[in-house]
Amino acid sequence: KPKHTTANISSSIESEDISLETTVPTEDISSSDEKDGAGKITKQLLERKELLHNLQKLKIELSQKNLLIDNLKVDHLTKVEELEERLNDALHQKQVLTLRLDSQLKLQQEENGKQQALRKQEMDTIMLRQKQLEETNRQLCDRAGDLRRSLRDLELSEEKYTELKDLSEDKLTIPEFVAIRFYEAVNPLRALATELQMKKSDLTEDLESHRCQIKSLMESYEEERRARSELEIRCQRLTLDLADTKQNIQEGDYKRENYDKIKRERDGYETEVRDLRKKLEILDITHTALTKERNDLNKEVATLQQSVNLLQKDKEFINRQNMELNVRCAHQEDRLDRLQMQLEDTKKAREDAYEKYVASRDHYKTEYENKLREELERIAMKTSHEIESLQRASKEMYERENRNLRETRDNAIIEKDRALNAERVSQDKHDQLLDQFRQLQLGSDSRVAELLNQVKLKKFELERSQMVQEETARNLNLCQIECEKHQKKLEARHYKLKVLTKEFYGLQTSSEKRITELHAQSSEQQARLETYERLEKELDDVTMQAAE
Repeated sequence: KPKHTTANISSSIESEDISLETTVPTEDISSSDEKDGAGKITKQLLERKELLHNLQKLKIELSQKNLLIDNLKVDHLTKVEELEERLNDALHQKQVLTLRLDSQLKLQQEENGKQQALRKQEMDTIMLRQKQLEETNRQLCDRAGDLRRSLRDLELSEEKYTELKDLSEDKLTIPEFVAIRFYEAVNPLRALATELQMKKSDLTEDLESHRCQIKSLMESYEEERRARSELEIRCQRLTLDLADTKQNIQEGDYKRENYDKIKRERDGYETEVRDLRKKLEILDITHTALTKERNDLNKEVATLQQSVNLLQKDKEFINRQNMELNVRCAHQEDRLDRLQMQLEDTKKAREDAYEKYVASRDHYKTEYENKLREELERIAMKTSHEIESLQRASKEMYERENRNLRETRDNAIIEKDRALNAERVSQDKHDQLLDQFRQLQLGSDSRVAELLNQVKLKKFELERSQMVQEETARNLNLCQIECEKHQKKLEARHYKLKVLTKEFYGLQTSSEKRITELHAQSSEQQARLETYERLEKELDDVTMQAAE
């Protein structure tokens, strides 16, 4: 439209110029020509007035359009200034956010370093505890070996026995206490053995006298040899049967009394050994699991360090954020404050739990020491009762044997012939029984002492292993809880980073769209300005021509 208007204006101006050139008055014109010229002048004047009126309208429209253009320019400039201010604010906020991000990353790195140091300290304490337990186990094994070695030589003299007897039981060592008990049990047996040897010597003298008498009477008894041989054979058979029956009775009584007890002890020891092996295997499995978890934690720390490096690289992409990040950053700061408050609460709860754990550990230690003392006293009482029962049994056995020997001596006096063979057999049997009794007594005493020591050691080791297992289980639970907390924190941080990256990319796309829209608007306005400038130039040209 403006092009068409300019073309019309230019054509009208040209026609006006032509008409002006043609309407120049001359001196050689007639009156009729003058009348025609006057009519033409009036028409041209009217046309000129119309053209001037149109020019004035166009000037008014031009001024109005110039005002509109000025207003648009002012609006454009104000918008540009506002956009520049927003851009400067966004750059300032970007710098503030980058500084905050750097400070937060430093704080997170410091927290990770502190947590790693704490974990290393905990692992070092666990390893030191394990080493201490191994050392205590070795020391206890060495003590058990020393006790076994010390319990081998249990012979005491009377002077030493009197010296040790005067002392109290608390001041005595375990081998001295066992040696005193052994001396008290064995000394009367030795006295009885000496008495029996004296009786044996007396009987041997009587036998020699009887032999002399038998030699003197051998001549008179030659006829009765046959009858005596038959009687001797019968007597031997009867004595053998009697000895066999006595042995069977004694062995049956001993086996019947002690079979169930020994079987129970053996079954108890076998079950204890199995339980201890199972617990050892469980402890080995837990140790391997702890080492695996430690390696996994080290790998996770390495991955976290790599992720931190990646985050530092990704930090360069956060330079294009806009105005909306400010509000979200404020929300993030509020969340961070809340998380820090929660962290402080969790730290306080952890310290309280650690104090409770220390108090419970001291309580369990005291309970364990009290249990040990009670069990030691109980075992001492049991050993004293068992030794007294053995002494009574041995006295009863010796009394029975003495009665039997007296009866045999009376029978030997009555029946000389029978007494000779029976005495030999009974003497041999008596010696064998004494040897067997001594061996059995020594073996039973040593076996009882060894079994008691083994029971004590195994109970002590079992309780120690239970304490170690409980401590390792508690440490494991604490480590697992801390690992879960760190995993949750890491997942929350990854989720926040993902959300921030998504928001950042959304803002980036929206800002790019806005920039493209602003570029398009500015290009349209520039095109309009160019058209307005062309119109102004053309109008200026028209006005200049009209002025000419």
